[in-house]
Amino acid sequence: MANTETQLREDVAAANRIVERFGLSNAFGHVSARIPGTNTFIFPTRRSPALADANSLLVLDTDGNRLAGDGEPNSEFWIHARLYAARPDVNGVVHAHPPACVCLTQIGQPHRVVHNSAGMYGEGIPEYERIGLIRTRELGDALAKALSSSPAVMMRGHGIAVAQPDVRKATVAACFLEESADLQLRMLAAAGGDASRLRAFTAEESARVGDQIAGPPAERAWEYYAWCATKR
Repeated sequence: MANTETQLREDVAAANRIVERFGLSNAFGHVSARIPGTNTFIFPTRRSPALADANSLLVLDTDGNRLAGDGEPNSEFWIHARLYAARPDVNGVVHAHPPACVCLTQIGQPHRVVHNSAGMYGEGIPEYERIGLIRTRELGDALAKALSSSPAVMMRGHGIAVAQPDVRKATVAACFLEESADLQLRMLAAAGGDASRLRAFTAEESARVGDQIAGPPAERAWEYYAWCATKR
């Protein structure tokens, strides 16, 4: 767990590289971390998440002001700013464009829990229906309203925003969500498009495996993802 700003910067850089390495984003997408106990967060400059560098990150606040760092922020920084403003419990945010998640929103299929790693999403994932980028404070607030108290929100035809207690958990949760959505699409294809044939977990079953994002499982996943992100 990151407990200094230096370590937090390393984690943010690693998290950005992870979402690119695992196919959640490519030239676009971004991961941030709140500086504990503040209304400020560490955020990458406007470039591919694959190129994130701990020494070239920005510090922004929840009103969208740049407080430190050189360069321009990614244009959808309002996603992060307003989610942090709305959710004091959130210290890590991922915005990415994972293909399977986007596909689910465009075929009208809600996310369903079909494997252990997605148990944390057992109460369902809300959808933000407006298409387009989140480039204003007002749209950031609308997205935060759609997210509400959930761990993630699907953005129709766009991607996802995942909000968690820290940046490592947010990154792992985003990877698990895309893995789950990909499995769901494969199952739908195998079932000839008949969603009733999917043997999805019930809410009770999901709760039973909902700890996959906590403690040792999340730490083990982060270790693996971070290691893979250093390999090319």
